[in-house]
This record gives sequence, C-alpha cells and structure tokens, in this order.
Amino acid sequence: MSTRVWVPRDAGALALGAEATARRLRAEARATGADIELRRNGSRGLYWLEPLVEVEGAAGRIAYGPVTEREVPDLLAAGMLQGAAHPLRIGPIEQHPWLATQQRLTFSRVGRIDPLDLGAWRAEGGGRGLARALELGPEATVNEVVESGLRGRGGAAFPTGIKWQTVQRQPPGQRYIACNADEGDSGTYSDRMLMEGDPFALIEGMAIAGIAVGATRGFVYLRVEYPHAFEVLGAAIAAARAAGLLGADLLGSGRSFDIELRLGAGAYICGEETSMLESLEGRRGEVRVRPPLPAEKGLFGAPTVVNNVITLATVPGILAGGAAAYREFGQARSRGTLPLQLAGNIRRGGLVERAFGLTVRELLEVYGGGSASGRPIRAVQIGGPLGAYLPASQFDTPLEYESLAAIGAMLGHGGVVAFDDTVDMLEMARYAMEFCAHESCGKCTPCRVGSVRGAEALDRIGRGEDRDRQIALVEELCDTMLQASLCGLGGMAPYPVLSAMKHFPEDFRRRGAGH
Repeated sequence: MSTRVWVPRDAGALALGAEATARRLRAEARATGADIELRRNGSRGLYWLEPLVEVEGAAGRIAYGPVTEREVPDLLAAGMLQGAAHPLRIGPIEQHPWLATQQRLTFSRVGRIDPLDLGAWRAEGGGRGLARALELGPEATVNEVVESGLRGRGGAAFPTGIKWQTVQRQPPGQRYIACNADEGDSGTYSDRMLMEGDPFALIEGMAIAGIAVGATRGFVYLRVEYPHAFEVLGAAIAAARAAGLLGADLLGSGRSFDIELRLGAGAYICGEETSMLESLEGRRGEVRVRPPLPAEKGLFGAPTVVNNVITLATVPGILAGGAAAYREFGQARSRGTLPLQLAGNIRRGGLVERAFGLTVRELLEVYGGGSASGRPIRAVQIGGPLGAYLPASQFDTPLEYESLAAIGAMLGHGGVVAFDDTVDMLEMARYAMEFCAHESCGKCTPCRVGSVRGAEALDRIGRGEDRDRQIALVEELCDTMLQASLCGLGGMAPYPVLSAMKHFPEDFRRRGAGH
C-alpha cells in the first residue's frame, strides 16, 4: 500500500524550494522502490518551516521541515515514510502549537487538502454555505451576513451585510460581484494563500453573494504578479462550472451565476475599489469621485458588490454554521476571526488566524518568536505600506478595529511587519511618501503633489537643512493629504509619516544639530 506524502504547491513554499523537494522525493522513491503517492496542498502558513513535508499515516500527518531537496535521501533512509525520528521531524502537524492555538475558520481547509480536489473540499464542509443560501433565499441570506457582524477584510472594514443590502435594494436590473484580489500591501499574502490553497471557498462565497443580491456575473480582479494563483483559480473555476457550482443552474436551483477571472494592471492604485472598476472596464486605473458609491453605480454603471478575497471566502462558513456561531468569535464591533500575516524582521513568519482581540505583543512573541536578528523589536507597521508605525509601548494594543483606531492606527488587510532597533524611522517615513508618489494615479493634487513635496522635505531633514521648518512643512502636507485626497492612497500615506515622527522623534531630531 502506498504512503501518501504531501508537499505544498503554494507560491511561498515554491519560493523556498518546494518544487525541487517534490521532484527529489519522486526520484528517490523510484530509485529505492518506495511506494509513495505524492499529493500537493496549499501551505499551512508556517513559512519558517517550508518546504514542509507531511507523511500521512495511522497517527495522522507527521511533518518534517524545512526539507530541502538535499535532505530527502537522508530522510527516506531514516524512515520518514514510517514517521521515524529525525532532527527535521516536527511531529503531528495539527498538534503544533502554532496551529493548535489558532482559530482557523476561513483557512480551515488550507494546507489540509488538495486545492483542486472537489471531493475533499465537499468532505470538509465545502458547498454547505451555498446550499443553505439557496434554501434561505436572497433576503434571509443578506440578513445572515448582517447578523454575523462581518466587516470587509480588505482594509476599510465596512459592514459586509450593509453593503450587500444596498445593492439588493437598488432598482431591478443587472448587478455584479467584483472580487478585489489585487493584494498589493507589503507583508500581506493571505489572499494569495487562500486562492492557492482553497480556491473553491472564494468561488462559493462569490456565488452566495450573487444569490443574495441578484447578480448573475462575477469578476475576480487578480494581481498580475500571482501566476500560481491565476493557474489554480482558473482551474478551480472550470471545475466548479463542470460540477454545477457555477453556471446557468446552480446546484439544480435554476439560479444563474458565473465568474470571469481577470488579471490586474500591475498598479497599486487598482487595489482601491473604484480604480479597480475602471481597470475592469478597460480604462486606466484612476479613482472615481464618490458619490455615487459602487453599490449604487459600479461596474459598467450597474450596482456592484466589491469585496476582497478573505471577506468573500469567509461568507460560506457563516452561512453553513450560522451568524450566531460566527459572532461568538471576536469582541465589541470586531466579530469573527482575521488571518494575520507576520513578516519583516521576525523569527517565525507566517499566517495566524485568530479571533479579534489578540494583542500585538502576543502575535510578535508567542507566534513570531521575536525578531529574526535577535535584537529588540523597535517598531511594527500594521496595515501595509500606508499603515501607522507602533512603538513597543503600544504592543499591548488588541488587534481589533476600534482599539487600533483609538491610537491612530488601522488593521487594514492584517499585514504585520516587524523592525528591530536598527531601523531608521526617518527613512521609513520617507519611503511612505516616495511610495505614494510612485503609485499615485495623479488625479488629485494633494496626493500627486503632496507626496513629492513630502519626500523632498524629509530628504532635507535627513541632510539637517532647516530641520524645524521642514518638520512643520511635513506635518502641514500630511494634514492636507488627510483632508483632501480623493482616496485612501493619499489619505493614508500620512499615517506612517506622522506616527514615525510622533513615536520616534529622535530619528528626525538627531540630524543637523546646530542647523
């Protein structure tokens, strides 16, 4: 009887050598006569242990890692296929503290199944949310999402059910579902992991949204730098269509919904919802003036639900288990769980899905294990390149929307990037302005001009030129950008700048003494 061996096909694992490991496993098994069934899964998100190889047996799945191709012969000789002891043996993967202490709802199947195995997906609960939505009907489905307290996981944190209600209540006619999969924030990769590890979750969520608001067509706007996600998601859409999960007759219900996969334009600004809609329509990605909101007049002028990958992939679990069960997770107005992504100068980088309320310190120390360099963590940026910097004095802040807003920060897409005490916060502030200048669509003056002038002023501070006046100028520019920018790019670029100036003033003041 063959032994089933799992090696991830996730892009993060591939970048760390998973494909070479898989090839070597096949070759060594043939050479030694070992009978293995090599299966590919998504990464479980323990990236410091990738490539992670799992051997399935009577005791469950025994993990070894990180397994490079060089270690394969030694592992096989040591009895890896029998779960034998070895320095790289991690043990039963589900019992690993990193995973065992998580609350994986949206990511419950990621890493556990072959992403394109519909049978395994169904056996693990796939399709139950869609079946219940068809049973409930549009209005009750929307109410279930409203009652769950789910808020958009793309950054703005707008209540998902309220957005769906707005689209549902528009005059009869064409409606669309637009999935924003243009994941571009630094230190974020949960969208990619989900699409590569459980693409049917996203497809099911979009189909439920279509049923809820009366949309028959959906679009996935996928980041162009995600070729592996494009391949997996494209194959999953085709398989779902063949199985009746998409198309003219969803699960025999007579309802119609289908999905088209589109590659993005390669611009950060297209992650902003109205710029994404412009790009989907074939135009240059530029921010639209609002109102009207996309829920009223969106793609091709029709009412459109715009949600990101994690939001939509969370919906099936809510429908399958009920809104009340989902609300049991989290606290205050932050309900459910959020996949947090640890990156930067961190010892154990990876994906952590926990209920809202985990503190920054717990995330950094319990899951992250401190800095990779072994030096103290001085600053953490949460929410992508436009997120605020938190000093160590704020590390006990809970990771939930209101607590972070109260200290002038935001949770965004859940990216958490750590920096040790060698970081130069003036340089980080300058990078935020430079990033904004580079990625601006150019439509509004505060963003287009303010970011350039801000970067120039920060350069002068770095050179010690007229320091106090330049600091005042940066603060004034930030205020203008906050108040007058058309979208979140210009409106949020001041967050990292102002937080760096507030919490790390020594990095701005130590330059140019005597000037």
